[in-house]
Amino acid sequence: MDTTKQPGVGQDRASSYSWYVLSILVVVYVLNFIDRQIVSILAVEIKRDLQLSDSEMGFLGGAAFAVFYALFGIPLGRLADNWHRVRLLSLGLALWSGMTALSGFANNRWTLTLARMGVGVGEATASPTAYSLISDYFPKRQRATALAVYSSGLYIGGGVSLLIGAEIMQAWNKAYPVDAPLGLAGWQAAFLAVGLPGLIAAVWVATLREPARGAMDGEARVTPERPFALFFKDLSTIVPPFTLWGAWKRGPVALLINLAAAAMLATFALTMIALTGNVPQWSAVSFGYYAVFSWASDLRARDPATFRLIWGTPAFICTTLGYGLISFVSYALAFWSAPYAETVLHIPKQELATVLGANGALSGFLGVIAGGRVADTLRARNPAGRILVIMFGVVAPVVPIWLGFTTQDPFAFYAWNFVAGLCGAAALGAAAATTQDLVLTRMRGTATAAFFLGTTLVGLSFGPYFVGQISDLTGTIVDGKLQGNLQAGILALLVTAPIALALLVYAYRAVPSAEASRVERAGERD
Repeated sequence: MDTTKQPGVGQDRASSYSWYVLSILVVVYVLNFIDRQIVSILAVEIKRDLQLSDSEMGFLGGAAFAVFYALFGIPLGRLADNWHRVRLLSLGLALWSGMTALSGFANNRWTLTLARMGVGVGEATASPTAYSLISDYFPKRQRATALAVYSSGLYIGGGVSLLIGAEIMQAWNKAYPVDAPLGLAGWQAAFLAVGLPGLIAAVWVATLREPARGAMDGEARVTPERPFALFFKDLSTIVPPFTLWGAWKRGPVALLINLAAAAMLATFALTMIALTGNVPQWSAVSFGYYAVFSWASDLRARDPATFRLIWGTPAFICTTLGYGLISFVSYALAFWSAPYAETVLHIPKQELATVLGANGALSGFLGVIAGGRVADTLRARNPAGRILVIMFGVVAPVVPIWLGFTTQDPFAFYAWNFVAGLCGAAALGAAAATTQDLVLTRMRGTATAAFFLGTTLVGLSFGPYFVGQISDLTGTIVDGKLQGNLQAGILALLVTAPIALALLVYAYRAVPSAEASRVERAGERD
């Protein structure tokens, strides 16, 4: 590849074309979170039309997306390192946008579940490709700014998804109270309306130039000749049923252990299905945890040093699980706050969409920035200082959540939601940075994957479902139909606080020695 024509290569400052690329990546990230979060504002209508329970809605808002997003993120992240990133992002955007649009034709929970799974797989391409492209379009001294600009799409997309979904649905229902085109309900039209523009954006993304890898840092590298061979190799370590082939390649004993783990998790799934009646939730979760077990087993055989510093380090595991329980609460509130406000407080959909959307965008942005700054300041004084910020993210939201979801005053509900979101968001940077501190430089990508596997498979897979399941269990039968108790479901989230705090107290004590001994325990130099 001729690097002389690559925008920004060898320059001290990013070119105008680099900023143009960044602006497109922000648009892509906004679309990413609109498609991911729009289910929340449509939940009441989806539940009514598809005759779903709260626990079934919790699955659609959580594990249906999260399991496939988390698992495919690892092999697709490797593919982004080894193949044409612009093409991969364009294909991923087309996939998740197309699956979002197809959600508009869903007429039962199974078709909507399949569509949400497809959205998860497609969205797994977004951040790995975007982070890599930004690193090759921006010099080191501008890279943090560029990544911060890109990350703003998370809050913009998450916030406006509520407003867009509510506006489209209400406009459609008003225009077509009967005999709607194709027989589509308002929520179905909303899925179509937010999905189709992504297909156009995918063509736009495909026009971007692929920058030379590493040339901006003077470390140009050639991509492997067989990137898809590496991709399928990664699939064999984490995505069933390829995992069986990956285990067999490590030997008959490894295959037997893998099959035993699969049998145990299948038994667990069948038991939970018998207790709850929710087939998709427990099937997806067991599928996800089996995949993680397979990946960790392969990592142990292939790279024992990395395995020791991640899976063999209690400080790493406790930090990840402690933050995972914060994300458990955060994802649950992000999904259920709008349906709660609509059904319990009877706030008009357009009002709550506007206020809650702005609330979430602003509180999340301010919380992440402030929490990161405080965590870095504390870390300079205390090797375990960042853990204190994660603890804050556990304890500080407890009272605001209780007050926000027991009040009947809409203004107080909005205000306490803002405070809870601000406090919870403060923990993210501290948790991510702590896990990076506990591994060697070459292991940071794998540590990031493990961290987000933990937060996604603990937080997003279970948070929305947990609220829905408690709501169903504590609900009442009205006119022959189950009426859930969302207030009880949301307040039950607070039981996670002492568990998370106990994990983080251990991490606070263990992090300094774990960090100081990482080179010795890895058996190699940093």
